[in-house]
Amino acid sequence: MSNDNPPQNLRSMFERRSLKWPITLGVIMIVLVVALTVGWILLIVSNLVQEKGTAPLYWTLLTVGTTFLVLVLVGVVMYLSLSVKEINLNRRQSNFMDAVTHELKSPIASLKLYLQTLHRRQVSEEEQANFHRYMLEDVERLDDLINHLLDAAKLSKPANDSEMEDLQLAELLPRWVEELRVRYRIQEGAVRVQVEPSVVRARSVDLAMIFRNVIDNAFKYASDPAEIEVISHVNEEDHVVTLIKDNGTGIPRRLRRKIFHRFFRMGVELQREKPGTGLGLYIVDTLVRRMKGRIRVRDRDDGTGTIFEITLRGQSFPSPVEVD
Repeated sequence: MSNDNPPQNLRSMFERRSLKWPITLGVIMIVLVVALTVGWILLIVSNLVQEKGTAPLYWTLLTVGTTFLVLVLVGVVMYLSLSVKEINLNRRQSNFMDAVTHELKSPIASLKLYLQTLHRRQVSEEEQANFHRYMLEDVERLDDLINHLLDAAKLSKPANDSEMEDLQLAELLPRWVEELRVRYRIQEGAVRVQVEPSVVRARSVDLAMIFRNVIDNAFKYASDPAEIEVISHVNEEDHVVTLIKDNGTGIPRRLRRKIFHRFFRMGVELQREKPGTGLGLYIVDTLVRRMKGRIRVRDRDDGTGTIFEITLRGQSFPSPVEVD
């Protein structure tokens, strides 16, 4: 199998938005301006000879000229909108490059330091064990970064129906929560999982990416001490509704749509303390939409924090399962 596909996918993901529409719109506007100018000239000429029976031509040219003027104004507004979107995309791409550079440089520098220390001097068994644990964490951080890039690159590929299966959230959600709790070293009492048995038809890898990314964010941005809740139930419309709650600082209302944009992260990239690339929630939103579901963000009713509400098509089973 050729190894060219992943780089090509990544290159296509990082390409700037196509300039086809702005260029086409610009050409159309130029043509309209030229036509408008010619029309107004003809209008002036016809006005001069209006007494000679050219009134119909006058009103025709006036109507066409006014229409062209309106189209030019609309084109200017659209062109401005496209330009603003392009600027925002370039800014997010710049933030993404800063994030990737930081995410690559930090664990590599850490691994290099630990390896040099182990090579140059003798350390105790306890220090060796700590070094190995820290190096494993750095490797996992690099692995997460690479997986995010590859997952984002794969989003352009259509889902294969043969890969769809019935997945039980009552079995999967507690497992994913526990894996991330251990990873972030959060006490068991700080995490509450209440899952009503339900089944969702999806690809297992897609469902894992959706919930692991959102739950990972909940642990990552929770305050100290952390308070995390994962609650899932089936509503009257046979949709599985899952709430992931944290006790962090929350997300401003004006940014709740932007956080699902590709490469978007809040704040200044080089001043952040939390790792990330701005791709996690973009992947989540894309997959949820592909599964005909929806995701929304709101504040907690009981104190500070954020609630991510994920709604997917599914079916329920008899009795609830609670894990504390």
